[in-house]
Amino acid sequence: MSDKRHIRVGITQGDTNGIGYEIILKAFDNQEMFDICTPIVYGSPKAAAYHRKALEMETPYNAIGHAGEAQAGKLNIINCNSDELHIELGTITDEAGMAAFQALEMATKDCQEGKIDVLVTCPINKSSIQSENFSFPGHTEYLQERCGNEEKALMILCSGDMKVAVATSHMPLRDIPAAITPELLEEKITLLNNSLKRDFNIDAPKIAVLSLNPHAGDNGLLGTEEQEVIAPTVRKMNDNGIFCYGPFAVDGFMGSGKYACFDAILAMYHDQGLAPMKALAMNDGVNFTAGLSVVRTSPAHGTALDIAGKGVADENSFRQAIYTAIDIMRNRDMYDNARRNPLRKMYFEKRDDSNRLNLQQADNED
Repeated sequence: MSDKRHIRVGITQGDTNGIGYEIILKAFDNQEMFDICTPIVYGSPKAAAYHRKALEMETPYNAIGHAGEAQAGKLNIINCNSDELHIELGTITDEAGMAAFQALEMATKDCQEGKIDVLVTCPINKSSIQSENFSFPGHTEYLQERCGNEEKALMILCSGDMKVAVATSHMPLRDIPAAITPELLEEKITLLNNSLKRDFNIDAPKIAVLSLNPHAGDNGLLGTEEQEVIAPTVRKMNDNGIFCYGPFAVDGFMGSGKYACFDAILAMYHDQGLAPMKALAMNDGVNFTAGLSVVRTSPAHGTALDIAGKGVADENSFRQAIYTAIDIMRNRDMYDNARRNPLRKMYFEKRDDSNRLNLQQADNED
């Protein structure tokens, strides 16, 4: 792995009627991308050719039969679909959903078997991909089932130094309060802390935990989850050696920029965390599935069916997903290598985090 050019990045095509191929073709139209990885697209050369023609692009690609045939310096594509695949740009079809699933299945299998080093997934349409073989709300839950080995997955949205994880991901709002339990929060905080250390090379991460209710519940006036569940769990995790703080009232915390004081944020539900994250970093945000043995990232946007084939899709988030996957793979290697023969701990470092406690108190009074 010391040679950057030998990193094999498996890329799933996503929904063939969306912008997946556009962002792939645009990213690898830049030859410098081949200096850091060997891309292997799991999808359809026919679909790639269709999109390339529709976009009037000339990005070359190399059709291969399996990952072992991938050539460095080329955009390699493995055919996972029927040669009769139909492309209907901007349209939700069962055929496109099946094509996305077939590509995801083959790429996931190859990632588990070490035929590729990391996995980058292009966006799927969550309704068209549903079948007897895929009954998951999204990639995160699918990968936890396929690759978890009883491990739990955690969705983390990343952009630069900002990282936002969610305690509950793809879940109706009406079900969220009952799902916010001490056990769930302990699990997610632990997963986030471990990921910050191993995947992002942060030695002593500081985690901000958001409230569920407006104004952090206003001392029980607007809800009791903060007093009964979230705050006690935060205290317990600190007692266990994890530096986390909260619950913070979300509007004041995000609006004042206090998120910059922390290494990561744990939101209580999907839109609470992803809406401000995407508002700040839509074009370079990355979705990372933490907690699993495989490294998987994706761009932070969806299929964008409304602009498919128009040539206006921004490939930067996809490019950042590739960079992030490679960085995480290397960070894991360094982390694991450093701990194979650890020295006996000779001292304990004391840290003063009173400033963050003061931030929490001020925020909840906003």
